[in-house]
Order: sequence, then C-alpha cells, then structure tokens
Amino acid sequence: MQQDVLTRSAAPAPTTRRTQLAEGVRDSFSAGLGIFPLGIALGLLIIQAGLPWWLTPALSLAAFAGSLELLLVGMMATVTPLAAVALTVLVVNFRHVFYAFSFPLHLVKHPVAKAYAVYAMIDEAYAVNASLPEHERSAPRLLAMQIACETYWVGGGLVGVALGAALPAPIKGLEFALCALFTVLTLDAFRSRKELPSLLLAGGSVTVALVLTPGMAMFTALLLFVGLLLVRHAVTARRTSQEAAHA
Repeated sequence: MQQDVLTRSAAPAPTTRRTQLAEGVRDSFSAGLGIFPLGIALGLLIIQAGLPWWLTPALSLAAFAGSLELLLVGMMATVTPLAAVALTVLVVNFRHVFYAFSFPLHLVKHPVAKAYAVYAMIDEAYAVNASLPEHERSAPRLLAMQIACETYWVGGGLVGVALGAALPAPIKGLEFALCALFTVLTLDAFRSRKELPSLLLAGGSVTVALVLTPGMAMFTALLLFVGLLLVRHAVTARRTSQEAAHA
C-alpha cells in the first residue's frame, strides 16, 4: 500500500489544456527564429518585384509554404505559364506527402482542427514535433505550435512589406535565407535524433540526383531517398525478427 502511494505521488500530474497550449507556443520559438526573418524576406521580395503588397499575406494564408512562396514570387513576376507553376508546386511540395506518414495527425480528432493541422504541416512544424518525446505530444500542443508558426510567417511578411516600401534600394541575396533555414533544421534534427544513417542516405540521394537529373534534382532525390528508407526499414525489421527468433 505504501509503495502504491509513493508510485502515485511520483507520477507526473496530468497537464491541463492551457498548459499544453503554452508548451506548444514555447515549442514554436526555435522555429520562429527562422520563420519570422524568412517572412520578412518574402515581403521584401514581393515589393522589390513590383507586385502588390497584399500578395504577401494572401500567399502566406493561401499556401503557407515558405519555399514555394519564394519561388512563386519570381514566377509571378515573369508571368510563368500555369503548367510550369503547377509542376513546380508538385515538385517542391511533394515531400509533404511523406511527412504525413509520421506526423501525429491521429492526435487531432476534430475534423476542422485536423484539416488545419494538415494545411499547416510545414517543415519547421515537422522538425519541432519530431524532437518531442511521444508521451509529450498532444493535439492542443501541436495546433498551438502550428498557429504560432503561421503567425510568425504572416507577421514577418507584413514587416517585410513595410521595410520594402521604406528602403530606397533593393536588397540582394535574400533567397539564401531559405537555404540557411533548411540547413539549421537539418542540423537540429540530427542532433536531437542522432540519425546518422538517414542523414547519409539523404546526402547520397541528393548527390545522385544532381548527377543523373540536374533539371529535376529535388523530385528525383525525394523518390530515391524514400526508396532507400523503405529498404533500410525492411532490412532493420528482418534483422529484428531474426534476433527475436534466436532469443
């Protein structure tokens, strides 16, 4: 009896919904350090491209995909054909199909909330969630983190619009902000999960894709990476079953 009392007292107290929402906002801070400046870069690019300022919040709310939006700015400025835009959207955002396999959408029960969780399943949200232990994940925490990330993005874009209207000359090199953000996310995910094999497979996939299909390297690299992950999973599962059989 005494041991049961000690066990119950040592168990963590259940977190309230308000606490989970606060934790979700705190989770977003690390990603927000990259999202907000990138949103500023988007607003600046739209103003410098001669496009209307309202396109910044419109793109941020309609698409909410940083890499795609930055590409669309240049495509809209040069009046790119719709077919080319559609193919670009498919290639750039194709990776989100694979995110859904391990993103905890099952935690979100309400249909509207689940639809938003799918819509806001960006790279930063995926990376932040992947670093959380399974027992700490919840629907309120996930949705609060995603809403905060979108707030950073839209707010950064509006700040960029204001800066672009105030600056006398265009700023060069803003496109590098996206590359820097993905580099930081990759390093952070590697440090938190210690997945050296996955990192090596991803690097090898990109290298092969750049050599074989430089014109559509991203699409080829994603397909190759997924194929290698499936092979690795099959090998690991077979090895595990063999070890269990010999145990």
